[in-house]
Amino acid sequence: MNTMPFPPRALVLAVLSLTLLGGCASFSRDGGFDAVQSATRPHIPQDVVWSRDDDSRSQTQARIDALLLQPLSADDAVQIALLNNPGLQAAFNTLGIAEADWVAAQRLPNPGFSIGRLTRGAEVEWERSLHLNLARLLTMPMRADIEQRLFEQTRRALVLQVLQLAAETRKAWVVAVAAGQTARYQQQAMEAAGAGAELARRMAQVGNWSKLKQAREQSFYADAALALARADQAKGQARERLVRLMGLANGDKVQLPERLPDLPAALPRLPDVEQQAMASRIDLQMTRLQTEALARNMGLTRSTRFINVLELGIINNGSNEAPQQRGYEISFELPLFDWGQSRVVQAESRYRQALERAREIAVNARSEVRESYAMQQSQYAIARHLRDEVVPLKQRISEENLLRYNGMLIGVFELLADARSQIASVNAAIEAQRDFWLADADLKMALVGAPGKTTMAPRTAAASADAGGGH
Repeated sequence: MNTMPFPPRALVLAVLSLTLLGGCASFSRDGGFDAVQSATRPHIPQDVVWSRDDDSRSQTQARIDALLLQPLSADDAVQIALLNNPGLQAAFNTLGIAEADWVAAQRLPNPGFSIGRLTRGAEVEWERSLHLNLARLLTMPMRADIEQRLFEQTRRALVLQVLQLAAETRKAWVVAVAAGQTARYQQQAMEAAGAGAELARRMAQVGNWSKLKQAREQSFYADAALALARADQAKGQARERLVRLMGLANGDKVQLPERLPDLPAALPRLPDVEQQAMASRIDLQMTRLQTEALARNMGLTRSTRFINVLELGIINNGSNEAPQQRGYEISFELPLFDWGQSRVVQAESRYRQALERAREIAVNARSEVRESYAMQQSQYAIARHLRDEVVPLKQRISEENLLRYNGMLIGVFELLADARSQIASVNAAIEAQRDFWLADADLKMALVGAPGKTTMAPRTAAASADAGGGH
């Protein structure tokens, strides 16, 4: 077997220095969660907690129990959801996965060791070699940079998911409270209709009321009963959705207020709403980070296009009949059949794809924030019109009809019909008030991120980086 000298001292020192640097990479104390908490504070006042052990879970449960002792405000419901929603708690663990990938990219790959025993007659020969992946070593800084960007992208995705859950919980609370209000007013409508139907039945029995008029009153009562059943159904559905978002096993302890908050006195004007969204939307920031990571990964793929496998090996052979053999070997893959063009084309296609998706998200973001702002303004105008004009007019009409009834100018059925009309206008006002608060929550979400479903971005860049680093 040929004998080769040890590698140059400079190469050995370089490998040792990179080994020491790779060994310094370690996990952070908070796993990157403090940055998530800091990013959510400007947008929501509630605490964001990651319950990672029994002590933190016990403290979280104590806070939840204290909040459930009184009727839940919207802020209290959001706080319980941020403390207890199991989907959000599960998503927080993606931080650990992303940080593990980042730390792994900063550490050297484990060296390989092989040993062999050969015999030739009485001669016994031992072969020992230690191998280190040089391709992975040389591209380690670029890999670490890619994984760092992906880790930051994961943190921003979690921030967006926290804000999305807060917005959805607030909207679910609004719908649940409004459904309770509507059900109570529908109960009043049914009672009024029931009184009219019973009076019509008695008057028909004594011959003072026609069968047609009695049937009409009975029909009003049947419609009111159906509306009440649907209102109770909607109330139960809205309540259960809120309970699910808060992560509660059941809603027995959940107490909701009897009415929605009043409309604000005025709405702030947002003339630069599009520019504000472009500067603050987290999904745009995530897309930019992903695009930068793909651009870096494309450079890594081009760098490793021809030499995909490069390994350094230290050899130490011993024999019972010959002097000790020492040396080193360098092995690499010959690009005879695959010149790496497929990996380069793949990386370039992913980068162009990311650019087009970034453009799509920017276009959609401008449209979403314009739509949400217009919806908030129009719903506010509708709710104020119903509150300040329609409902007071119905109330005045009801008072005038009551005076006429007391003066025997109109009958009881006209009075009951007017009561039904007034209850219908109040229900319309409740729905308009509900729609305003929903539109307000959508606008706030549109300013910080996409109001649709939040998902974690795929780790295509990391997968491509692994493909470009050899065996």
